[in-house]
Amino acid sequence: MNALDTLASGAHASAVLLAAILVASLIGLYRAPSLIERSLLRPHWLLPRREWWTPVTSAFVHADLAHLLFNAFTFWAFAFSLERHIGTPRFVALYALGIAASAAGTWLQHRHDPGYRTLGASGAILAVLFASIVYFPSNAIYILPIPVPIPAPLFAVAYLAYTWFAARSGSKLRGGINHDAHLSGALAGLAFVALTDAPALARVWRIVFPG
Repeated sequence: MNALDTLASGAHASAVLLAAILVASLIGLYRAPSLIERSLLRPHWLLPRREWWTPVTSAFVHADLAHLLFNAFTFWAFAFSLERHIGTPRFVALYALGIAASAAGTWLQHRHDPGYRTLGASGAILAVLFASIVYFPSNAIYILPIPVPIPAPLFAVAYLAYTWFAARSGSKLRGGINHDAHLSGALAGLAFVALTDAPALARVWRIVFPG
């Protein structure tokens, strides 16, 4: 309990969000599969069927255990320290913007595809990740199977370039990944910092593009 109290100290929103993601996903995966089906975001049917709740509910369920664990680990690695740094109200606003932006990006790209559906917290988590990169640019990010740490600003530039390309490529490169949500979430994280703390974004810009 002491370890959990220490982790949640100053980051109660992160603790609640992580718990909600884990509980909702595990219930959907192992107890009530219908929960996942009802929670899916179907861009084509969002307006005709008035499935207004699905942009939010889809961000709390996952396709399988590996999907859940990867997102939960990424959230744990970046969200708690970021919330302590920017404060709970701003962190909650950032996460909400990440959900909204990733849903909007998905809807714009797939609103004419009746069979498309998506789920997962990746878009919102990428908003957190990219905001964290702005505030902690000296951090490094590890990505398997790459054996060396990647400087956070370099990762940000490379990831945005790859995701933009993948989002506009065919289904083979997509590999079932919702790159539109990822790109929208990442850009939302950067936009949030630009709107709420422009000097922080200017500092990391000088690191990435010196001179």
